Amino acid sequence: MLKGFRDFILRGNVVDLAVAVMIGAAFNSIVASFTKDIVGQLIAALAGKPDFGNLDIHLRGTPIHYGNFLNATISFVITASIVYFLIVLPLNYLLSKIKGPEAASTKPCPQCLSDVPLTATRCKFCTQPI
Repeated sequence: MLKGFRDFILRGNVVDLAVAVMIGAAFNSIVASFTKDIVGQLIAALAGKPDFGNLDIHLRGTPIHYGNFLNATISFVITASIVYFLIVLPLNYLLSKIKGPEAASTKPCPQCLSDVPLTATRCKFCTQPI
């Protein structure tokens, strides 16, 4: 039983996941600071309010704090765009340069234009010999 647990813990993807969580927590503080200290101040310069946390409406005497939701939405959009434009796009570009173009595994049928495997001698859709 302990051997199985040891093998599970020492498996590469568990360690990778632990490192990713720690890096994600550190990255979260950077993005939160960027959102509050830079984007929030730009919004304050344009709109007059750096923080939307105190915005609310009252419905039958109950406050609905939509300002906190706006702050969280702005933070999410900034985080997602930073991750996409600074991590995902460059990584995909780098991987495409390393891998090169993938070989095609299908070809179009001359009769019905359906995709059929390269080794097929007859189309499975229209039964046309290839």
